[in-house]
Amino acid sequence: MSYRIALIAHDRKKDDLIEFAQAHEETLLEADLLATGTTGKRLMEATDLSIDRKESGPLGGDLQIGAEVADGICDAIIFLRDPLRAQPHEPDISALLRICDVHDVPLATNVASANHVLDGLYPD
Repeated sequence: MSYRIALIAHDRKKDDLIEFAQAHEETLLEADLLATGTTGKRLMEATDLSIDRKESGPLGGDLQIGAEVADGICDAIIFLRDPLRAQPHEPDISALLRICDVHDVPLATNVASANHVLDGLYPD
């Protein structure tokens, strides 16, 4: 089964997400991927993954992904957040987290939980 998985990372976490994607590239190749703008661009430059790029987070990308969650077409989100920096679009981030809770969509906010999400979607 192919799942639609969103990949998002704050600026200071983009390298961590790239490393995660490279380590799990074989699994992620099975998924239908979407990402916010800059994150998606960096991931495609560093891997062979095909990614549906939305707007940058501050320009509405988080909300675009949230809309897919609300429409029932996004199965999981891996969102590596920077917990030590305030984000100018914090209301959009909060809305994305809330819509995942409302629709019971798995949401990983660090590498450890991201590993568990992928393990849950794609068990051996």
